[in-house]
Amino acid sequence: MKTLLIDMDSVICDLMTEWHSRYNKDYNDNLSVQDLACWNSEKYVKEACGSKIYDYLDEPGLFINLKPLPHAIEVLGRLSEKHDILIVTSSRTYAYTEKEKWVEKHLPFIGSRNLIFTHRKEMVIGDVLFDDAPHNLNAFKETGRMSIAMDYPYNRNVKVDRVSNWLEFEKWIEKFEMGEQI
Repeated sequence: MKTLLIDMDSVICDLMTEWHSRYNKDYNDNLSVQDLACWNSEKYVKEACGSKIYDYLDEPGLFINLKPLPHAIEVLGRLSEKHDILIVTSSRTYAYTEKEKWVEKHLPFIGSRNLIFTHRKEMVIGDVLFDDAPHNLNAFKETGRMSIAMDYPYNRNVKVDRVSNWLEFEKWIEKFEMGEQI
């Protein structure tokens, strides 16, 4: 049985759509995740916003209402029958409580008991990290373990395996389990 470490934001749930929607409404813009060629979102917003783009991540209600990415719940359900699943996520202010409630609501078969808040995901014991953040993917890979990216424009410079959706991730895990060349 493998231990799979799974990120929440932009991997299990769709953070970018809601985050950018709030910014776009306030600044009359049309930012989308496809515009982000690197991790630093402040480079892609209007000058009047700048680093205030991150203030949206502190708004109550943001994380609790995020939608799951397509097939995330069903694939996690199947994977949890064969593997230990730990959700590893970093957090800001209100997000701790909201993320815990989100997991209880959408992933009761995993539960908040298997939710780990950390900025140092490479320090968590596990066989595979499924994440989107370049710094997490690189740090985990440097430990000699497998990182796999949920593919976004902002992480394409990271040299790890990548998938575009949860069904592809499930197939990747099947190959990993069998020891096949990935």
